[in-house]
Amino acid sequence: MADRPPFRTFGRTRSRRLKPRRAALFDDLLPELAIPTEPFDPRLLGLATEEIWLEIGFGAGEHLAAAARARPDVMLLGAETFIDGVGSLLRYVEGLALQNVRIHAGDARDLMANLPPGSIDRLFVLFPDPWPKARHRKRRLVQTSFVLEAARILKPRARARIATDWADYAESILVELLSSPDFAWTAAAADDWRIAPADHFPTRYQTRQLGDCPPIWLDFKRI
Repeated sequence: MADRPPFRTFGRTRSRRLKPRRAALFDDLLPELAIPTEPFDPRLLGLATEEIWLEIGFGAGEHLAAAARARPDVMLLGAETFIDGVGSLLRYVEGLALQNVRIHAGDARDLMANLPPGSIDRLFVLFPDPWPKARHRKRRLVQTSFVLEAARILKPRARARIATDWADYAESILVELLSSPDFAWTAAAADDWRIAPADHFPTRYQTRQLGDCPPIWLDFKRI
Protein backbone atom coordinates (compact mmCIF):
# COMPACT_ATOMS: atom_id res chain seq x y z
CA MET A 1 0.00 0.00 0.00
CA ALA A 2 2.94 2.31 -0.67
CA ASP A 3 0.84 4.56 -2.95
CA ARG A 4 -2.01 4.98 -0.46
CA PRO A 5 -3.44 8.43 0.30
CA PRO A 6 -2.48 10.13 3.58
CA PHE A 7 -4.32 8.88 6.63
CA ARG A 8 -7.45 10.83 7.57
CA THR A 9 -9.80 9.89 10.37
CA PHE A 10 -13.54 10.44 10.55
CA GLY A 11 -13.18 11.68 14.15
CA ARG A 12 -10.46 13.34 16.20
CA THR A 13 -7.05 11.75 16.73
CA ARG A 14 -6.44 13.31 20.13
CA SER A 15 -8.37 14.84 22.99
CA ARG A 16 -7.72 18.32 24.28
CA ARG A 17 -5.66 17.06 27.18
CA LEU A 18 -4.78 13.64 28.52
CA LYS A 19 -5.57 12.90 32.12
CA PRO A 20 -2.39 12.81 34.24
CA ARG A 21 -2.52 9.06 34.83
CA ARG A 22 -2.90 8.26 31.14
CA ALA A 23 -0.17 10.74 30.26
CA ALA A 24 2.13 8.93 32.69
CA LEU A 25 1.31 5.60 31.01
CA PHE A 26 2.42 7.06 27.68
CA ASP A 27 5.76 7.90 29.25
CA ASP A 28 6.27 4.78 31.34
CA LEU A 29 4.38 1.87 29.74
CA LEU A 30 3.96 2.61 26.04
CA PRO A 31 7.71 2.46 25.27
CA GLU A 32 7.74 -1.10 26.62
CA LEU A 33 4.81 -2.13 24.42
CA ALA A 34 5.51 -0.13 21.27
CA ILE A 35 5.72 -2.13 18.06
CA PRO A 36 8.82 -1.49 15.92
CA THR A 37 8.42 1.09 13.17
CA GLU A 38 10.55 -0.88 10.71
CA PRO A 39 10.03 -4.37 9.24
CA PHE A 40 9.98 -6.93 12.05
CA ASP A 41 9.00 -10.50 12.91
CA PRO A 42 6.27 -10.46 15.59
CA ARG A 43 7.48 -13.84 16.84
CA LEU A 44 10.60 -12.05 18.10
CA LEU A 45 8.82 -9.54 20.34
CA GLY A 46 9.64 -11.53 23.45
CA LEU A 47 6.52 -13.66 23.96
CA ALA A 48 6.26 -17.38 23.35
CA THR A 49 2.67 -17.54 22.06
CA GLU A 50 0.68 -19.99 19.98
CA GLU A 51 -0.86 -17.39 17.68
CA ILE A 52 -0.54 -13.72 16.71
CA TRP A 53 -3.70 -11.64 16.30
CA LEU A 54 -4.00 -8.11 14.93
CA GLU A 55 -6.76 -5.61 15.72
CA ILE A 56 -6.92 -2.55 13.51
CA GLY A 57 -8.51 0.53 15.07
CA PHE A 58 -9.01 -0.87 18.56
CA GLY A 59 -10.91 2.22 19.79
CA ALA A 60 -10.96 2.27 23.59
CA GLY A 61 -9.19 -1.11 23.70
CA GLU A 62 -12.06 -3.01 25.31
CA HIS A 63 -12.18 -5.84 22.77
CA LEU A 64 -8.41 -6.19 22.49
CA ALA A 65 -7.89 -6.22 26.26
CA ALA A 66 -10.68 -8.76 26.79
CA ALA A 67 -9.23 -11.01 24.09
CA ALA A 68 -5.76 -10.73 25.59
CA ARG A 69 -7.07 -11.60 29.02
CA ALA A 70 -9.06 -14.57 27.74
CA ARG A 71 -6.22 -15.89 25.58
CA PRO A 72 -2.87 -15.42 27.33
CA ASP A 73 -1.45 -17.94 24.83
CA VAL A 74 -2.00 -15.41 22.01
CA MET A 75 -0.06 -12.23 21.25
CA LEU A 76 -2.36 -9.28 20.47
CA LEU A 77 -1.04 -6.53 18.21
CA GLY A 78 -3.17 -3.40 18.09
CA ALA A 79 -3.11 -0.24 15.98
CA GLU A 80 -5.01 2.94 16.81
CA THR A 81 -4.57 6.60 15.86
CA PHE A 82 -6.84 8.10 18.54
CA ILE A 83 -4.55 9.02 21.41
CA ASP A 84 -7.28 8.70 24.04
CA GLY A 85 -7.93 5.17 22.77
CA VAL A 86 -4.27 4.27 23.14
CA GLY A 87 -4.35 5.68 26.66
CA SER A 88 -7.44 3.64 27.47
CA LEU A 89 -5.79 0.41 26.30
CA LEU A 90 -2.69 1.22 28.33
CA ARG A 91 -4.93 1.55 31.37
CA TYR A 92 -6.40 -1.90 30.70
CA VAL A 93 -2.96 -3.41 30.18
CA GLU A 94 -1.77 -2.02 33.50
CA GLY A 95 -4.93 -2.81 35.45
CA LEU A 96 -5.21 -6.38 34.16
CA ALA A 97 -1.45 -7.01 34.17
CA LEU A 98 -1.58 -8.10 30.54
CA GLN A 99 1.70 -9.41 29.18
CA ASN A 100 0.60 -10.31 25.66
CA VAL A 101 -0.26 -6.90 24.14
CA ARG A 102 1.83 -4.77 21.80
CA ILE A 103 0.70 -1.36 20.48
CA HIS A 104 1.18 0.76 17.37
CA ALA A 105 -0.04 4.31 18.07
CA GLY A 106 -0.56 5.35 14.46
CA ASP A 107 -1.74 4.33 11.01
CA ALA A 108 -2.43 0.59 10.90
CA ARG A 109 -1.34 0.48 7.27
CA ASP A 110 2.22 1.32 8.34
CA LEU A 111 2.15 -1.58 10.78
CA MET A 112 0.78 -3.96 8.16
CA ALA A 113 3.49 -2.95 5.69
CA ASN A 114 6.15 -3.90 8.26
CA LEU A 115 4.75 -7.38 8.93
CA PRO A 116 6.20 -10.39 7.09
CA PRO A 117 3.98 -12.48 4.81
CA GLY A 118 1.86 -15.10 6.52
CA SER A 119 2.56 -13.87 10.05
CA ILE A 120 -0.97 -13.21 11.40
CA ASP A 121 -3.47 -15.83 12.59
CA ARG A 122 -6.49 -13.56 13.12
CA LEU A 123 -7.41 -10.07 11.95
CA PHE A 124 -10.08 -7.84 13.49
CA VAL A 125 -11.45 -4.63 11.98
CA LEU A 126 -14.33 -3.68 14.26
CA PHE A 127 -16.43 -0.65 13.32
CA PRO A 128 -13.89 1.25 11.20
CA ASP A 129 -14.46 4.94 10.39
CA PRO A 130 -17.66 4.93 8.30
CA TRP A 131 -17.13 8.03 6.14
CA PRO A 132 -20.88 7.94 5.32
CA LYS A 133 -20.93 10.71 2.70
CA ALA A 134 -20.55 9.39 -0.84
CA ARG A 135 -17.78 11.83 -1.73
CA HIS A 136 -15.69 10.62 1.23
CA ARG A 137 -16.03 6.86 0.75
CA LYS A 138 -12.64 6.64 -0.94
CA ARG A 139 -11.20 7.32 2.54
CA ARG A 140 -12.66 4.12 3.98
CA LEU A 141 -10.13 1.58 5.20
CA VAL A 142 -11.50 -1.53 3.50
CA GLN A 143 -10.55 -0.98 -0.12
CA THR A 144 -8.87 -3.23 -2.69
CA SER A 145 -5.37 -2.27 -1.55
CA PHE A 146 -6.23 -3.11 2.05
CA VAL A 147 -7.66 -6.50 1.08
CA LEU A 148 -4.48 -7.33 -0.84
CA GLU A 149 -2.31 -6.39 2.13
CA ALA A 150 -4.50 -8.34 4.54
CA ALA A 151 -4.15 -11.39 2.31
CA ARG A 152 -0.38 -10.96 2.33
CA ILE A 153 0.04 -10.91 6.10
CA LEU A 154 -2.54 -13.59 6.98
CA LYS A 155 -1.57 -17.23 7.23
CA PRO A 156 -3.41 -19.79 5.10
CA ARG A 157 -6.77 -20.58 6.77
CA ALA A 158 -6.38 -17.56 9.06
CA ARG A 159 -9.59 -15.75 9.96
CA ALA A 160 -10.58 -12.13 9.47
CA ARG A 161 -13.55 -10.43 11.14
CA ILE A 162 -14.93 -7.10 9.97
CA ALA A 163 -17.90 -5.46 11.70
CA THR A 164 -19.76 -2.31 10.77
CA ASP A 165 -23.07 -0.62 11.59
CA TRP A 166 -23.37 1.13 8.22
CA ALA A 167 -25.30 -0.90 5.66
CA ASP A 168 -23.61 0.42 2.52
CA TYR A 169 -20.17 -0.10 4.09
CA ALA A 170 -21.09 -3.73 4.81
CA GLU A 171 -22.13 -4.10 1.19
CA SER A 172 -18.87 -2.63 -0.11
CA ILE A 173 -16.84 -4.83 2.27
CA LEU A 174 -18.62 -7.89 0.91
CA VAL A 175 -17.99 -6.78 -2.67
CA GLU A 176 -14.26 -6.31 -1.96
CA LEU A 177 -13.76 -9.57 -0.08
CA LEU A 178 -15.91 -11.75 -2.32
CA SER A 179 -14.11 -10.34 -5.36
CA SER A 180 -10.80 -11.45 -3.89
CA PRO A 181 -9.47 -14.92 -4.74
CA ASP A 182 -7.82 -14.96 -1.30
CA PHE A 183 -10.89 -14.93 0.95
CA ALA A 184 -14.03 -16.98 1.52
CA TRP A 185 -17.05 -15.73 3.48
CA THR A 186 -17.82 -18.23 6.24
CA ALA A 187 -21.51 -17.35 6.77
CA ALA A 188 -23.89 -20.25 6.29
CA ALA A 189 -27.10 -18.54 7.49
CA ALA A 190 -28.40 -15.03 8.09
CA ASP A 191 -27.80 -15.24 11.84
CA ASP A 192 -24.08 -15.63 11.13
CA TRP A 193 -23.92 -11.97 10.15
CA ARG A 194 -26.88 -10.63 12.14
CA ILE A 195 -25.81 -11.93 15.57
CA ALA A 196 -22.49 -11.19 17.23
CA PRO A 197 -20.22 -14.27 17.11
CA ALA A 198 -20.00 -16.30 20.30
CA ASP A 199 -16.31 -15.46 20.69
CA HIS A 200 -16.81 -11.71 20.32
CA PHE A 201 -16.10 -9.44 23.28
CA PRO A 202 -18.65 -6.57 23.30
CA THR A 203 -17.68 -2.92 23.52
CA ARG A 204 -19.45 0.24 24.53
CA TYR A 205 -19.32 1.55 20.95
CA GLN A 206 -21.48 -1.20 19.50
CA THR A 207 -24.27 -0.45 22.00
CA ARG A 208 -24.46 3.23 21.04
CA GLN A 209 -26.19 2.61 17.71
CA LEU A 210 -24.35 5.37 15.86
CA GLY A 211 -24.72 3.83 12.41
CA ASP A 212 -27.76 3.37 10.20
CA CYS A 213 -28.29 -0.34 10.94
CA PRO A 214 -27.61 -2.92 13.65
CA PRO A 215 -24.06 -4.29 13.68
CA ILE A 216 -23.21 -6.57 10.77
CA TRP A 217 -20.59 -9.26 11.46
CA LEU A 218 -18.59 -10.46 8.48
CA ASP A 219 -16.19 -13.35 9.05
CA PHE A 220 -13.82 -14.53 6.34
CA LYS A 221 -11.22 -17.25 5.94
CA ARG A 222 -7.91 -16.79 4.15
CA ILE A 223 -7.90 -19.33 1.34
